[in-house]
Amino acid sequence: MGDQQSIDWKNLLDEKLDNLTISILPPTLKLPALPVAVTQFMERSKDPEASLKDLAEIIETDSGLTIELLRHLNSSFVGLRHKATSAMQALSLLGRRQSTMFLITTGMEAAVRSRKSKLINQGSFWNTCLQKALFAREVGKLLGADVDVAFAGAMLSDFLLPILTNDLYEHYLQFTDSREKQPELMVQFENNTFQWDHAVAGACLARRWYLPDELVCCILMHHRGLHMLVDPVLKRSSVTAVAISALLPDQLRQHYTGLEQLVLLQEKWPAFDLEKLINSVDETHAEIGSGVKNDFPLARRCKPVIDRFKEKCESRLKNEATDT
Repeated sequence: MGDQQSIDWKNLLDEKLDNLTISILPPTLKLPALPVAVTQFMERSKDPEASLKDLAEIIETDSGLTIELLRHLNSSFVGLRHKATSAMQALSLLGRRQSTMFLITTGMEAAVRSRKSKLINQGSFWNTCLQKALFAREVGKLLGADVDVAFAGAMLSDFLLPILTNDLYEHYLQFTDSREKQPELMVQFENNTFQWDHAVAGACLARRWYLPDELVCCILMHHRGLHMLVDPVLKRSSVTAVAISALLPDQLRQHYTGLEQLVLLQEKWPAFDLEKLINSVDETHAEIGSGVKNDFPLARRCKPVIDRFKEKCESRLKNEATDT
């Protein structure tokens, strides 16, 4: 079993990216930028001499980030007994590392939400990202992985898609309009069409922003699916939790049989109770109060496939009983 604490994330990323950079993308793409406050916070937080007061002052230069940080901290998702009223208090309670993960995901979501997509509904897109992030968090607990990185990794794994589907609309429209005739994975379609995919592009951009290497690895490998569970180094890591969460359904059906694979995983992994995990995600989603109406709870979206699985199990049990 690979110990996630001993993984050399930088060398792993160097090996997987193999010198690829954001230059692989068309120069006409209008790429998002991290909010200045997030960039400054990340840079300053690397300095062990930087005080919480110094970091709080950076956050407070962006009122939107400050409000979101306090809302997150004071939500039932975090479960504090006393409410925080300042960025300084928030940092003290969350700690630098968890605060950094939250600010990265929040800042990136804000940057991408400000852009329009001809193909993706932004509200539904981020709602799905949150479902995947909460699911990755639950799977991370089962694996003993870093749940904060798993959450952030799943939240950000598809962050470039609203921009790519807008700027390269005709290509992605071809994919969605003939989905049943396309490859199993959307990344396969992207590689066939562009010679790159959104996972590689997102990882290259995230690395250019100097995001944590483990988080960049989550973005890079999020479409490697159940294969990650047998990876000798990463099978108990946040990367695997994110890859499993990426099998959940979404607008573009990136994994054509992703949900079916999760249903079958239950037979191989007793601790992986898909229905229980899905219900936990929906309950937590409701408690967070993210400001986005959850019109499509995960349980409702997954119910048809899960019901078919139950029917097959019941039929199999009846046949076995008849045979005996």
